[in-house]
Amino acid sequence: MNKAELAAVIAGKTGQTKKAAEHMIDAVIEAIAEELAQHGKVQLMGFGSFESKRRAARMGNNPRTGEPVPVPEMTAVVFRAAKALKETVNKNE
Repeated sequence: MNKAELAAVIAGKTGQTKKAAEHMIDAVIEAIAEELAQHGKVQLMGFGSFESKRRAARMGNNPRTGEPVPVPEMTAVVFRAAKALKETVNKNE
């Protein structure tokens, strides 16, 4: 499902237009990204949590040559699915 398809589903469930639903999706994504950029955490009950974590610098390997390559320190986004989301996904299998 892409953003346009998600907007159509949201529009159908809320009675809003697709354009309004797309603006809502953009606003939610922007708010989550801003919080993670501040090294915060976003918890959505029943869905999961997003968190930014620092990864230390380390030595990696170039897959083509096998040479050691330094990997700089970075911030990664981590998502942990909530129990309710996991149960919903596994129920439909």
